[in-house]
Amino acid sequence: MKVPIKRLPHSQDLPLPAYATAGSAGMDLLAAIDGEIGVNPAARVTVPTGLVVALPEGYEAQIRPRSGLALHHGVTLLNAPGTIDSDYRGEIKVIVINLGDTPFRIARG
Repeated sequence: MKVPIKRLPHSQDLPLPAYATAGSAGMDLLAAIDGEIGVNPAARVTVPTGLVVALPEGYEAQIRPRSGLALHHGVTLLNAPGTIDSDYRGEIKVIVINLGDTPFRIARG
């Protein structure tokens, strides 16, 4: 199944989501931000991806955290897994929370 992906203007220069390896369970999303976003301990931020998808009726997409970020930095997703419903047509955004004890920086891409 192919799902149409629309890039918003602030993500035109970023690659589309892709599997990192042949055995990857999911595709990596990138941060479509200017500069950096700082996430202080116990803080949460919304990170735009610059992507809009049109899922077929009866399907959903899920956004899941990366285990390495959680283990090494205490950074994870607040509502994991995040659900993208088949009728949602807005920009995909990711809610990130820093459960660690040091600030974490999110850079473009």
